[in-house]
Amino acid sequence: MDAALELLAQRGQEGVTLREITDRAEANVAAVSYHFGSLKALFDAAIEHALERYLDAQMNAVASLDPAAGIEDLAAAFAGPMMRALAAGGRELAVMRTVARVGIDPPQGWDRLAAKFQQSRRDVAEVLSSKLPGVDEQELNFRIRCAAGLLNWLALAPIGAELTAEPAEQIERWLVPVLAGALHGSPAATSRASARRDSQRP
Repeated sequence: MDAALELLAQRGQEGVTLREITDRAEANVAAVSYHFGSLKALFDAAIEHALERYLDAQMNAVASLDPAAGIEDLAAAFAGPMMRALAAGGRELAVMRTVARVGIDPPQGWDRLAAKFQQSRRDVAEVLSSKLPGVDEQELNFRIRCAAGLLNWLALAPIGAELTAEPAEQIERWLVPVLAGALHGSPAATSRASARRDSQRP
Protein backbone atom coordinates (compact mmCIF):
# COMPACT_ATOMS: atom_id res chain seq x y z
CA MET A 1 0.00 0.00 0.00
CA ASP A 2 2.88 2.38 0.75
CA ALA A 3 4.38 1.80 -2.69
CA ALA A 4 1.00 2.34 -4.35
CA LEU A 5 0.36 5.53 -2.40
CA GLU A 6 3.78 6.97 -3.19
CA LEU A 7 3.42 6.38 -6.94
CA LEU A 8 -0.19 7.49 -6.88
CA ALA A 9 0.77 10.75 -5.19
CA GLN A 10 3.46 11.37 -7.78
CA ARG A 11 1.53 10.60 -10.95
CA GLY A 12 -2.16 9.90 -10.30
CA GLN A 13 -4.09 6.72 -11.00
CA GLU A 14 -3.75 6.94 -14.77
CA GLY A 15 0.04 7.13 -14.65
CA VAL A 16 0.86 4.08 -12.52
CA THR A 17 1.00 0.44 -13.52
CA LEU A 18 0.61 -2.60 -11.33
CA ARG A 19 4.08 -3.78 -12.34
CA GLU A 20 5.66 -0.54 -11.09
CA ILE A 21 3.96 -0.94 -7.73
CA THR A 22 4.95 -4.57 -7.27
CA ASP A 23 8.55 -3.86 -8.36
CA ARG A 24 8.83 -1.03 -5.82
CA ALA A 25 7.24 -3.12 -3.07
CA GLU A 26 9.29 -6.19 -4.02
CA ALA A 27 6.05 -8.15 -4.26
CA ASN A 28 4.43 -10.17 -7.02
CA VAL A 29 1.33 -9.42 -9.06
CA ALA A 30 -0.47 -12.47 -7.67
CA ALA A 31 -0.19 -11.02 -4.15
CA VAL A 32 -2.05 -7.88 -5.24
CA SER A 33 -4.78 -9.93 -6.86
CA TYR A 34 -5.08 -12.12 -3.78
CA HIS A 35 -5.20 -9.33 -1.19
CA PHE A 36 -6.99 -6.57 -3.10
CA GLY A 37 -8.58 -8.04 -6.23
CA SER A 38 -7.69 -5.18 -8.56
CA LEU A 39 -5.39 -2.21 -9.05
CA LYS A 40 -8.23 0.22 -8.27
CA ALA A 41 -9.02 -1.62 -5.04
CA LEU A 42 -5.35 -1.36 -4.07
CA PHE A 43 -5.38 2.41 -4.76
CA ASP A 44 -8.56 2.82 -2.72
CA ALA A 45 -7.11 0.86 0.20
CA ALA A 46 -3.85 2.84 0.12
CA ILE A 47 -5.61 6.23 0.10
CA GLU A 48 -8.03 5.12 2.80
CA HIS A 49 -5.13 3.96 4.95
CA ALA A 50 -3.35 7.32 4.54
CA LEU A 51 -6.55 9.20 5.35
CA GLU A 52 -7.07 7.10 8.47
CA ARG A 53 -3.53 7.86 9.64
CA TYR A 54 -4.16 11.57 9.07
CA LEU A 55 -7.38 11.48 11.12
CA ASP A 56 -5.68 9.47 13.87
CA ALA A 57 -2.85 12.03 14.08
CA GLN A 58 -5.38 14.86 14.24
CA MET A 59 -7.45 13.15 16.94
CA ASN A 60 -4.39 12.27 19.04
CA ALA A 61 -3.16 15.87 18.89
CA VAL A 62 -6.55 17.23 19.98
CA ALA A 63 -6.88 14.62 22.73
CA SER A 64 -3.48 15.59 24.16
CA LEU A 65 -4.45 19.25 24.66
CA ASP A 66 -4.36 20.63 28.18
CA PRO A 67 -7.84 21.54 29.54
CA ALA A 68 -6.67 25.14 29.76
CA ALA A 69 -5.68 25.23 26.07
CA GLY A 70 -7.13 28.07 24.05
CA ILE A 71 -8.64 28.15 20.56
CA GLU A 72 -5.26 28.85 18.93
CA ASP A 73 -3.87 25.74 20.65
CA LEU A 74 -6.82 23.76 19.31
CA ALA A 75 -6.23 25.15 15.82
CA ALA A 76 -2.54 24.21 16.00
CA ALA A 77 -3.39 20.64 17.07
CA PHE A 78 -6.05 20.31 14.37
CA ALA A 79 -3.71 21.60 11.66
CA GLY A 80 -0.60 19.82 12.93
CA PRO A 81 -0.49 16.92 10.43
CA MET A 82 -1.10 19.25 7.48
CA MET A 83 1.45 21.80 8.68
CA ARG A 84 4.06 19.05 9.01
CA ALA A 85 3.34 17.92 5.44
CA LEU A 86 3.56 21.48 4.12
CA ALA A 87 6.87 21.99 5.92
CA ALA A 88 8.30 18.67 4.73
CA GLY A 89 7.18 19.02 1.11
CA GLY A 90 8.19 16.23 -1.27
CA ARG A 91 6.59 12.83 -0.85
CA GLU A 92 4.83 13.70 2.40
CA LEU A 93 3.04 16.66 0.83
CA ALA A 94 2.27 14.67 -2.32
CA VAL A 95 0.57 12.01 -0.20
CA MET A 96 -1.33 14.69 1.72
CA ARG A 97 -2.56 16.17 -1.56
CA THR A 98 -3.95 12.78 -2.52
CA VAL A 99 -5.65 12.52 0.88
CA ALA A 100 -7.00 16.08 0.56
CA ARG A 101 -8.67 15.32 -2.78
CA VAL A 102 -10.51 12.42 -1.18
CA GLY A 103 -11.37 14.51 1.87
CA ILE A 104 -13.01 17.12 -0.35
CA ASP A 105 -14.85 14.70 -2.62
CA PRO A 106 -14.98 11.13 -1.23
CA PRO A 107 -15.80 8.46 -3.83
CA GLN A 108 -19.08 6.60 -3.55
CA GLY A 109 -18.94 3.72 -1.12
CA TRP A 110 -16.22 5.28 1.01
CA ASP A 111 -18.22 5.16 4.20
CA ARG A 112 -15.94 3.05 6.38
CA LEU A 113 -14.25 6.14 7.77
CA ALA A 114 -17.48 8.12 8.25
CA ALA A 115 -17.54 7.27 11.96
CA LYS A 116 -13.93 8.42 12.36
CA PHE A 117 -14.64 11.72 10.58
CA GLN A 118 -17.59 12.24 12.92
CA GLN A 119 -15.55 11.35 15.99
CA SER A 120 -12.81 13.76 14.94
CA ARG A 121 -15.34 16.59 14.61
CA ARG A 122 -16.94 15.66 17.95
CA ASP A 123 -13.56 15.79 19.69
CA VAL A 124 -12.86 19.25 18.31
CA ALA A 125 -16.41 20.43 19.06
CA GLU A 126 -16.11 19.26 22.66
CA VAL A 127 -13.02 21.40 23.20
CA LEU A 128 -14.46 24.32 21.24
CA SER A 129 -17.82 24.31 23.00
CA SER A 130 -16.13 24.89 26.35
CA LYS A 131 -14.51 28.02 24.91
CA LEU A 132 -17.61 29.23 23.05
CA PRO A 133 -20.63 28.39 25.23
CA GLY A 134 -22.88 30.71 23.23
CA VAL A 135 -22.49 28.79 19.95
CA ASP A 136 -24.76 25.82 19.25
CA GLU A 137 -23.61 22.40 18.07
CA GLN A 138 -24.71 22.86 14.47
CA GLU A 139 -22.70 26.05 14.07
CA LEU A 140 -19.65 24.57 15.78
CA ASN A 141 -19.78 21.63 13.38
CA PHE A 142 -20.05 24.02 10.43
CA ARG A 143 -16.97 25.95 11.59
CA ILE A 144 -14.97 22.75 12.09
CA ARG A 145 -15.87 21.47 8.62
CA CYS A 146 -14.89 24.83 7.12
CA ALA A 147 -11.53 24.66 8.93
CA ALA A 148 -10.97 21.13 7.61
CA GLY A 149 -11.89 22.28 4.11
CA LEU A 150 -9.38 25.11 4.36
CA LEU A 151 -6.62 22.64 5.22
CA ASN A 152 -7.54 20.43 2.26
CA TRP A 153 -7.61 23.46 -0.03
CA LEU A 154 -4.16 24.56 1.17
CA ALA A 155 -2.73 21.18 0.23
CA LEU A 156 -4.09 21.48 -3.31
CA ALA A 157 -3.94 25.20 -4.12
CA PRO A 158 -0.89 27.13 -5.37
CA ILE A 159 -0.66 28.96 -2.04
CA GLY A 160 0.12 25.61 -0.40
CA ALA A 161 3.11 25.19 -2.72
CA GLU A 162 4.25 28.68 -1.72
CA LEU A 163 4.10 27.69 1.95
CA THR A 164 6.51 24.80 1.37
CA ALA A 165 9.25 27.38 0.78
CA GLU A 166 8.74 28.71 4.33
CA PRO A 167 10.15 27.27 7.57
CA ALA A 168 7.78 25.30 9.80
CA GLU A 169 7.63 28.13 12.35
CA GLN A 170 6.48 30.60 9.70
CA ILE A 171 3.81 28.21 8.39
CA GLU A 172 2.43 27.85 11.92
CA ARG A 173 2.62 31.61 12.57
CA TRP A 174 0.59 32.35 9.44
CA LEU A 175 -1.84 29.45 9.41
CA VAL A 176 -2.87 28.94 13.04
CA PRO A 177 -4.45 32.40 13.53
CA VAL A 178 -6.46 31.95 10.31
CA LEU A 179 -7.84 28.61 11.47
CA ALA A 180 -8.41 29.93 14.99
CA GLY A 181 -10.42 32.78 13.48
CA ALA A 182 -12.54 30.32 11.49
CA LEU A 183 -13.22 28.28 14.63
CA HIS A 184 -13.82 31.26 16.89
CA GLY A 185 -15.98 33.36 14.59
CA SER A 186 -16.61 37.01 15.40
CA PRO A 187 -17.55 38.04 18.95
CA ALA A 188 -20.61 39.82 17.55
CA ALA A 189 -21.83 36.65 15.81
CA THR A 190 -21.28 34.63 18.97
CA SER A 191 -23.22 37.17 21.01
CA ARG A 192 -26.09 37.12 18.51
CA ALA A 193 -26.19 33.31 18.59
CA SER A 194 -26.32 33.37 22.39
CA ALA A 195 -29.07 36.01 22.42
CA ARG A 196 -31.08 34.07 19.85
CA ARG A 197 -30.90 30.91 21.90
CA ASP A 198 -31.86 32.75 25.07
CA SER A 199 -34.91 34.25 23.35
CA GLN A 200 -36.11 30.76 22.37
CA ARG A 201 -36.09 29.51 25.95
CA PRO A 202 -39.48 29.39 27.70
